[in-house]
Amino acid sequence: MEKHFLIALFFLPLLLSSQVDTESSSADANYLEDQFYLGVNYNFMLKKPDDVFKRNFSYGLQIGFIKDLPLNDSRTIALGLGLGYAVNSYYSNLIVTNENDVISYYAESDASLYDRSKFELHSIELPFELRWRNSSPTKYKFLRIYSGVKFAYNFSARSKLVTSTERLGFSNPDLERLQYGLTLNLGYNTFNLHLYYSLSDFLKKDTQLDTGEAIAINSLRVGLIFYIL
Repeated sequence: MEKHFLIALFFLPLLLSSQVDTESSSADANYLEDQFYLGVNYNFMLKKPDDVFKRNFSYGLQIGFIKDLPLNDSRTIALGLGLGYAVNSYYSNLIVTNENDVISYYAESDASLYDRSKFELHSIELPFELRWRNSSPTKYKFLRIYSGVKFAYNFSARSKLVTSTERLGFSNPDLERLQYGLTLNLGYNTFNLHLYYSLSDFLKKDTQLDTGEAIAINSLRVGLIFYIL
């Protein structure tokens, strides 16, 4: 149901295109909007095993550039094609160990045995958006709804564990390097809601807990995104 809802949101700008104001302006008729972005988000882990739960504050940061490509004369409908960088962390009770290149996973129910356990991803991202806004060459405060897809290459994918006695970290080959999902950015003026729903699994399909249960996790990110120019 969640996936169908987010797919429907991707086509929302098309529905709004029939309501576009075609008012012309003598100001800069070739203006572009929202080409640089900066965002912060809170990360949720979905479809995880029953014994796995979130701990601490799972956060994400994103920054990048999107080329704005208007599709109509009033420039209220556009495509956006971008390039960005993101870092995302996911804290949970899922403990990951690496002994002699054998990676193991187990859900630790006793929170006193460790301080933090997390996955950390550093990514190059390629967002592609269908954009609707009721802007004009002289209107700097406007409503925007941008929906699309985002592809990511995780060039650094690490597991980290902090206990009272040690800090462990290693590059985790079980984390998927290529990921993709649906995005929706909407708001007015400065503050805009950012949503990302992953359509790809977080870990490779053959990854299992020590109990033999498959670890199928995808992510939902909710936060704020800010645009410049």
